[in-house]
Amino acid sequence: MAPQLHHNPPFRAEHLGSLLRTDELLKTKLAFEQGQIPKADLTAVENKDIKEVAETQKRLGYAAISDGEYRRHMFWGSFFPGLHGFEEVKDIDVDVFRPYAPDVAAFLEAGHKPGESVICTGKIKHVGSTYVDEFKYLASVVPPEEVKNLKITLASPSWYHLRYKEGKAYPKDVYASDDEYFGDIAKVYQDELQILYDAGCRNVQFDDPNLAYFCSEKMLTGWKEDPLNVISADKTFEKYIKLYNDLLSKRPTDFHVGVHICRGNFVGSRHFSEGGYDRIATKLFKELNVDTFYLEYDTPRAGGFEPLRELPPHKYVVLGVVTSKFPHLEDKGEMKQRVYDAAKFIAEGNNISVEEALKQVGVSPQCGFASHREGNAIDRNGMIAKLKLVREIANDIWPGEP
Repeated sequence: MAPQLHHNPPFRAEHLGSLLRTDELLKTKLAFEQGQIPKADLTAVENKDIKEVAETQKRLGYAAISDGEYRRHMFWGSFFPGLHGFEEVKDIDVDVFRPYAPDVAAFLEAGHKPGESVICTGKIKHVGSTYVDEFKYLASVVPPEEVKNLKITLASPSWYHLRYKEGKAYPKDVYASDDEYFGDIAKVYQDELQILYDAGCRNVQFDDPNLAYFCSEKMLTGWKEDPLNVISADKTFEKYIKLYNDLLSKRPTDFHVGVHICRGNFVGSRHFSEGGYDRIATKLFKELNVDTFYLEYDTPRAGGFEPLRELPPHKYVVLGVVTSKFPHLEDKGEMKQRVYDAAKFIAEGNNISVEEALKQVGVSPQCGFASHREGNAIDRNGMIAKLKLVREIANDIWPGEP
């Protein structure tokens, strides 16, 4: 049987998971971290704010409601620290990092040392989900029939591999090769996905800036010049695709999986890399076994829509044409035209009409509004205006569809 296009989820209007925190939540988190209040006080504020932001999303017309990532400090959450075989290191030696990895390079160029990190110290095993309670609480604040639409965001499986120099991602006496290491990474994600599925989750989004880094000529040059590397950047990218496919190999057919690819989203609306999808498009779109690609497309740094010719007819793309980084509101007519322009390339690649191609398309902001809990250079009113604009674009192009 030919693969089928997954729909509802994803939806015509989407956002990428992270939403701006309230001042009360930020102050409460800081007070907890400084030992001034008990965890129960923090949880109470988190619960209140998650319930309110879920209601806000519903009121704005979004079906794939998230919890705003309100319990997290950074977008990837607590998955890796929660695994047996990984440890958080507060004062990590800067020499373990690839200095040309775009996020690491940005810190070093600004004169900052990358902060706490998580590093493999032993055999990796899943010892309990750090995501499932986030999902369960979110599920408790929506009607039962809407639980299947809720979206949980997950960490990139390669997050703590790419950023470290060759030979530094894991001890050689623990794993003899990347393939052994990736084998256990795949297994722990299989365990996590099964736990989430058993709890009622049917919609996840992997957040993976790493994949976009392979579009960066600056990173690729650094990779090529690094004498420690034993395989090319392209071969590493292929290994990451295989890692995804392995970890998704046991998922049920009614479990929607997407991957969000952007070029960084840090405090002050900073991005880390540039480069169009052209050089990775064929392998990314044709070989990565996910249902949906959530793609950054708000500025020229993401390149043109031409790579969408490679999108197969059974896969969906959510176009991030509205920026989440700054408050200036885009022109709705121009954004609609960009969606139609993108659909033309999908149509060309699959030899179908633009109308047929639009069945594979949705629209969203280009990234989250608060990948780091402090948030982007935009206030709450600006965020709401952006979310309204995305919903209006979707309403105009696909009337009556969620």
